[in-house]
Amino acid sequence: MMVENKELSLQTEGSCDITDITPLVKRNVETSGINNGTITLFVPGSTAGLTTIEYETGLLRDFQDMWNRIIPQNIPYEHNKAWGDGNGHSHMRASMLGPSLTIPFINKKLSLGTWQQIVFVDFDNRPRARRIVLQIMGE
Repeated sequence: MMVENKELSLQTEGSCDITDITPLVKRNVETSGINNGTITLFVPGSTAGLTTIEYETGLLRDFQDMWNRIIPQNIPYEHNKAWGDGNGHSHMRASMLGPSLTIPFINKKLSLGTWQQIVFVDFDNRPRARRIVLQIMGE
């Protein structure tokens, strides 16, 4: 069993900014010394998350609209009262989406479906410099 640790850096716009990171993840698997295994992605932060989705304009808009419906920005949050930074909704959204994702790969090829891309979602209320920790494990 081998383990390789890597990191991605992103500049995001915030406000449910969705970034397709599939090509970056593929490149890291392809350049690793591991042929078969899993890659785990992790966001060190509490206002962003990871998932897979079909990276298509209409669906991306639907995804953003869904978050506005289930966790609206313009309602009172105790976090905002305590810190005054106005991003209580960002923390709630990120906690529901989750900070990590694990994907198997075989012969250095991610086991994603035809219309499935890996996306980073920044829920914060301002642009941010973000990082994603990658851990590639296998043989």
